[in-house]
Amino acid sequence: MAKSGSLQRRHAINTIQLMRRADELIAAASNRYRITVQVANRAKRRRFEDFDSGEDPMMKPVMRAIIEMCDEMTQPEIIGE
Repeated sequence: MAKSGSLQRRHAINTIQLMRRADELIAAASNRYRITVQVANRAKRRRFEDFDSGEDPMMKPVMRAIIEMCDEMTQPEIIGE
C-alpha cells in the first residue's frame, strides 16, 4: 500500500510542476489560443515520434510538449542542440 501512496505523491509533484510550466507558457505568450494550438500540434507530432522511440510511456504527449516548450522558452541554448 505504501508504494501506491508514493506513486500518488510523485504524480502530484509532477502535476504541480506541469501546471507551473503551463502558466509560464501562457504568461509569456501574446495569444493564449495560439500557444494552446502550438502545444497541441507539438503533442500530436511527439505522439507519432514517441511511438517508436520507447521513451517514458507514462508521460502523455501534451505533458511532454508543455515541458519542452517551457524549457525552450527559459533556456534558449537547448534549441541549438
